[in-house]
Amino acid sequence: MNEIPFVYEIRYSQRAKRLRLVVTPEKVEVVAPKRTAGADIRRFVHEQQAWVCKTLAKVAAQPNQLPKPVNYQAGAKIPFRGELWPLVLKPSARKRVKISFDQAFIVDLPTLLAPGAVSEAIKKALTVWLKKQALVAAEQFCEQHSKRFQLYPNSIRVRQQKTRWGSCGAGNDINLNWLLILAPPAVLEYVMVHELCHIKERNHSRQFWALVAKHLPDYQQQRDWLKTHGAQLMMGL
Repeated sequence: MNEIPFVYEIRYSQRAKRLRLVVTPEKVEVVAPKRTAGADIRRFVHEQQAWVCKTLAKVAAQPNQLPKPVNYQAGAKIPFRGELWPLVLKPSARKRVKISFDQAFIVDLPTLLAPGAVSEAIKKALTVWLKKQALVAAEQFCEQHSKRFQLYPNSIRVRQQKTRWGSCGAGNDINLNWLLILAPPAVLEYVMVHELCHIKERNHSRQFWALVAKHLPDYQQQRDWLKTHGAQLMMGL
C-alpha cells in the first residue's frame, strides 16, 4: 500500500460494530471494534483516504465558528445557539452577577466586585444561565418529538460530559451535554431525537437510524456538524 498523506489515531470501542472515521480540525480518528486487526484498520484507512483528504480540506476552509473569549469583558463574543453575541456590562448594586439576553448578553455586574475577579465571575454566571437554557430547549424538543412514536423519557438532565453529547439509560433517563446550547438549535434537536429513539431501539441498527430519519430527515447534516465542530465545542466556555 502507498503511504497515506495524513496521520491518524485509533480508538478501540466496545460499542463500535464496524470501522468508522471521524475527521475534526484537530485530528483524524479511526473508531474500531475491540480486537480489530491492525492490517484491517490500515486497509480501511487506505480505502477511505480520498474521502479523508477531501474532508480535511473542507474542514480547513471553514471559519472557526465558535471561538471562546480569553477574557469575559465588555464586547467579548459569546457563542449561543450557533451565533456569537457580545457581552454588555452594566454596573449594579446587586451582590451577584445576573445574566439576561436581548440580542446580546446583558451582565448586571456588582460594583463591589474586585477587577481581577470580574472575568471568572461572568464566566460562572454565564455557565449557569446557559445550562438552564439547554434544559429548556431539550424539554421543548422532547415535547415536540416524543408524542409521535410514544417515546417518553423518565427524566431529562443536562450536564457537562467529557466524551458524549447524550445518553439514554436503561430506565429511559436522558442526559444531554449542556454545551449543545452553544451549537445551532438543530444540532441540539438532533441529539435529543437520537436519545429519544434509543428508548425504542437500544443500538445503532438500521431500524434505529430509520426511526431517527422519521423525526429528522436531514439528521445527517447535524451529525456532520458535530463531527466537524464537536472537538471545539467540547472545550466549552
